[in-house]
Amino acid sequence: MHRGSSKGPRGQTRRPETLPLSASPIIRVQLEVARAGRSERRTVRVPKGTPLRVVLRSIGQAVEGSAVLWGDRPVPLDLPLERSVRLTVIPTFSGG
Repeated sequence: MHRGSSKGPRGQTRRPETLPLSASPIIRVQLEVARAGRSERRTVRVPKGTPLRVVLRSIGQAVEGSAVLWGDRPVPLDLPLERSVRLTVIPTFSGG
């Protein structure tokens, strides 16, 4: 039998190298939620690539009822966050 034979007993197979989710790079997202002339600041740590809508949900913010600004520019809610960032969240409707 030669070395590459598939008929002989197999040795240990190597497991593929994968990183657990906890090993993903973590980024810090600072959110300032503006409400009625005052604001609330929240900081969330999430894996790199997390969509903005997931971050909003994690702080209990209504995704479809929010506008998000990065500086003075609006940001799409499906944007994957690739680095630490500071964002402003403006609720676009209120209960009542």
